[in-house]
Amino acid sequence: MKAAGGSRHVTLADVAREAGVSHATASRAVNGSVRNVRPEYRSRVLAAAERLGYVVNPAAQAMAGGRSDQIAMLVNGIHDDYFSPIASGVLRAAEAADRMVTMVSSNNSVQQAVRVVSSLRAQRPRAIILAGGRSVTATVWEERLVEELRAYEAEGGRVVAISEEGLPFDTVALDNQRAGSDLVDALADLGYREFAVLAGPPEASTAHDRVLGFRAALERRGLELGEDRVLHCVFDRDGGYAAAGEFLRRHSPAQAVLAISDTVAVGAMARFREGGLSLPQDLAVAGIDDVPALRDVEPALTTVRLPWGEVGRIALDLASSPSEEGPRVVRRHGHVVLRRSTPPLTEAG
Repeated sequence: MKAAGGSRHVTLADVAREAGVSHATASRAVNGSVRNVRPEYRSRVLAAAERLGYVVNPAAQAMAGGRSDQIAMLVNGIHDDYFSPIASGVLRAAEAADRMVTMVSSNNSVQQAVRVVSSLRAQRPRAIILAGGRSVTATVWEERLVEELRAYEAEGGRVVAISEEGLPFDTVALDNQRAGSDLVDALADLGYREFAVLAGPPEASTAHDRVLGFRAALERRGLELGEDRVLHCVFDRDGGYAAAGEFLRRHSPAQAVLAISDTVAVGAMARFREGGLSLPQDLAVAGIDDVPALRDVEPALTTVRLPWGEVGRIALDLASSPSEEGPRVVRRHGHVVLRRSTPPLTEAG
């Protein structure tokens, strides 16, 4: 900021001189140092800073105090509809807490994630929130990512994961197996007995766990799921579209298609219509996530609503409250929302 006359930038030295204190005392008062500053000195410094129009430079604060007050959020893909509600939940929680979050995408590349974390270590944010699913089998690059994050923590930073359990950091874990199981139970209660699954990538833990949930509920109810009715695909709209095309080519019997996510479900619905099917009369479709941007699809999509806003708040709370007792895991689950894409079977025809 410039001084009132607009002739030059106000410095911390100006604030210290105006308040009649040392530069070190002014720095501790303005930057919120944990070292004690007598209340009367702090008041004088803050009053002087306000009079002069002094604003803390975050970069300078990071160098002086060791950490900026910013939080970095690393997501697999900014344009990925699966991660958009996660990011939205964190950003809403940050806004409510008057915290600033910088979001960075790894473009679905673990190698890129390693490079991003390495860069963030130099920028010294207060915390890194890692939002993204893991692989069923850990790769060398995922091990490298954990090493980078541990090094960042050793330097005084905080790491929180919104992911599956198993990482050596505080984690907000969504119960994906339960989401899959609850969805099958809800549709079975509506009379559905023959299912097909658009299963996502086989190596992705999120997709793997949701399929485990589907299978567990089907087995519990004595319902079969033939391998010809399980189709793996990319975890996005185009993946669902392609998998639905393969499903149509196989002519596998099914009353309902369980998509691994809402985005996969929407792509599948488009392909089913191109194939001449009427939805939901000829085929019911359901997803998981309840992505707000996809709620206007027709017919309205049955899904499992996951608590994105709560997940964001919890992640921010964990980032702000270090624990000396080792990594913490906070588990949350969703609930089924029945919509027109899965009418009771008698109504579906």
